[in-house]
Amino acid sequence: MQKKSRRGLLVAANAPGTPRLEKRSPYPPRDPAIGASLFSRAVAYGNLLFLSGIGNHTPRTIEVATRDVIEELEQSLIGAGSSLQKCLKADVFLRSLADYDAMNSVWRSYDWGMVPTVRTTVAPAEGIPGHSLIEIDVIAYI
Repeated sequence: MQKKSRRGLLVAANAPGTPRLEKRSPYPPRDPAIGASLFSRAVAYGNLLFLSGIGNHTPRTIEVATRDVIEELEQSLIGAGSSLQKCLKADVFLRSLADYDAMNSVWRSYDWGMVPTVRTTVAPAEGIPGHSLIEIDVIAYI
């Protein structure tokens, strides 16, 4: 059954096989001995995946740090049932905007799918927690 949304778009109403709209973790439950976390590393809602920021806290060049972060991001996405090609939105936080071109050269070397990911890149005035050169968070679909 289809109905129109407030914006006039056709939407399925109670279509069979649609994902349940509830907030859940795409990963196995944490060990209770570890204790509660302040935030989740990922949350799924329907077929959307919200992945928390991944940074690199070791002294490196921006190229190596970017590659390491994207590789870790890719593994987290795969573990949650997604991929770089399914990324819809990425937020990139750089310690310095002077690293923008070098980060872009590494970013371009990865396959983000037929339609490039929407991306915002900023350099927070107070830096990145943990003194990372780069941190990236994404929204993808599963």
